[in-house]
Amino acid sequence: QVQLVESGGGLVQPGGSLKLSCAASRSTFTIATMGWYRQAPGKQRELVATITRGGNTNYDSSVKGRFTISRDNAKNTVYLKMNSLKPEDTAVYYCNAGRSSSSPYPGNYWGQGTQVTVSS
Repeated sequence: QVQLVESGGGLVQPGGSLKLSCAASRSTFTIATMGWYRQAPGKQRELVATITRGGNTNYDSSVKGRFTISRDNAKNTVYLKMNSLKPEDTAVYYCNAGRSSSSPYPGNYWGQGTQVTVSS
C-alpha cells in the first residue's frame, strides 16, 4: 500500500502563491501517475493537475498557466506550485496516485488533504 501525506496548505491573499508537497511512504516506482485534486464546500472533488513518471502533465483549464505540477521520482514526492491564486481556488487539496498513465479517472491512493484558503 502507498501512503500519501500532503503539506504546504494555508491562508494566502488573492494574487499570492503557495507550494504544496506530497510525499509517498514508499517508492513511486510502480506509480504511473500522481496528481492533485481539490474539493470545495458543497462541490464535487475535481481535477487540478496530474503528472506521469515520464513528465507528461494535464491541467484543468481553471488553473492552466497559474499552477505548475512537478514530480521528483527519486524523492517519491509530487509538488504543486500555485501562483496568482484566486478566491475560487479555496478548497481542500488532495494528493492522488495510481498505476495507470492513461486513465482519465483518479488513482486508488489518496492523501488526507491540505486546506488552501485564498482570502483578503
